[in-house]
Amino acid sequence: MTSNLSAHSETSPEPDAEQVARFLAEHPEFFEDREQLVAGLRLSHASGGAVSLIERQVQVLRKKNESLKQRLLELVDVARENDRLSERVHHMTLALLETVDAAALVDTLEDRLRNEFEADTVSLFLPRPTPVLAHQAGVHTLPADEASRALLPTLFTESKPLCGRLRQEQLDLLFPQQGTAIGSAAVIPLGPCARQGLLAIGSQNTVRFNSGMGTLFLRQLGELLVCLLRQKGLA
Repeated sequence: MTSNLSAHSETSPEPDAEQVARFLAEHPEFFEDREQLVAGLRLSHASGGAVSLIERQVQVLRKKNESLKQRLLELVDVARENDRLSERVHHMTLALLETVDAAALVDTLEDRLRNEFEADTVSLFLPRPTPVLAHQAGVHTLPADEASRALLPTLFTESKPLCGRLRQEQLDLLFPQQGTAIGSAAVIPLGPCARQGLLAIGSQNTVRFNSGMGTLFLRQLGELLVCLLRQKGLA
């Protein structure tokens, strides 16, 4: 195989490192019939010695293989956690469907979120809580004033769950009694623009809920609650 690089070097100055690198990138087959050249190449090693190009390639491939194995293990862990989450969601759904009235629904929801989803506190905001629910711990009237709604704009305008570390004024609104103790939270709008209410799940752990986590489960829980609240005459 003839090389444009060698022909060019007879009449032009020697190419610099960047030109050589670009040439090799454009001609990956360059070393195919140059075994002696490959065998003679030496690259520095972390130990201070030198290794051949082939040895270096083996090292690079080994590192890539280890990286891929680690990534595969991470994906397996994620899949297992998703399976566990799906099972817990299924059990909670069955328990909520079996509740006979609004008070039992709220009690079961809080119990499941605390015991199976590591929640430290739960707040349910409804537009018009019944007299019974109005005196139940964790149930609040959905704020209607603009100042309160401005603290949580995405919930009331985009109908998207909110996850992560919230500002103190947001925590004080969502968790009136425990706001200062909450490290992170997940807030779910119930219905379009939170017309049917809000569900706030708080954790003392600052990384329990984060802005990068998936919200599929939260959205599904919100949809389920809207249906159950309608059945109980609360939405």
